[in-house]
Amino acid sequence: MTTPAHQEINLKVVIMDTDFYALHAINSFLAWDRRTRVTNLSETPRDMWLYINSTPLAELPDVVLLDADHLGGPEAVAKTITELDRRIEGVKTICLGQEIAVNLVEAAAEAGAAGYFLKQDIRLQITWGIVYALNHDFAITSSIAHATADRFNHRIFHAAVVPGMRKFPELTGRIGQALKLCVLDGLPAHLAADEMGISLHTIRGYIKEGYRILEAHDDFEYAINMTPQERAFMRLTAFDEDDEETLPTKKREVE
Repeated sequence: MTTPAHQEINLKVVIMDTDFYALHAINSFLAWDRRTRVTNLSETPRDMWLYINSTPLAELPDVVLLDADHLGGPEAVAKTITELDRRIEGVKTICLGQEIAVNLVEAAAEAGAAGYFLKQDIRLQITWGIVYALNHDFAITSSIAHATADRFNHRIFHAAVVPGMRKFPELTGRIGQALKLCVLDGLPAHLAADEMGISLHTIRGYIKEGYRILEAHDDFEYAINMTPQERAFMRLTAFDEDDEETLPTKKREVE
């Protein structure tokens, strides 16, 4: 399956999260991927509404990532999603949760949210999750799928479960570790070399070989001016397409 070209997707994203560290971690993950551009970080719903009410129409977000845990319960979650939909034409709201709260998931689904992700499930794959949610009626992560297996809400029952992370069997332990440190954790090569107890020359060799392996297993179309590190980040965090193909069966097993 050929994935749509990277340059065809350009999403403006607003993040509302009361957890300062989660807010900035999500922002940093999205910054690695050119499909998303974060236009505002809000620590409270009030800050989010102040931004939305003062922003020109052309700069209003395409996607709002909403910390559902701290809005004040199911009614507040539903009200916020409904109001976002009323104020911003075509906006997609994706709820994020630190813990599983089935009543919040149900409220989000009934109010028309595009998805509900458990933070510990989605993590580095947040951009892939956003794009996935935009192509499905309602998307949820695996933990949410298991927790809501006995619920009969139509959108939850038929929800698309986001796939797991793509696997690269040819990445050996040391090459994989080097890629994690330099690409996912963002360490400079000399600090990653110190962490692994190897020379700078060796870690550069690991990274070069890692890039080759990643490229050999990917047919995604990237912007020509992307750095090798950017492409590697996207490849390492991409969804497993084979896992996606088996999801309907998995969902039935859960239910």
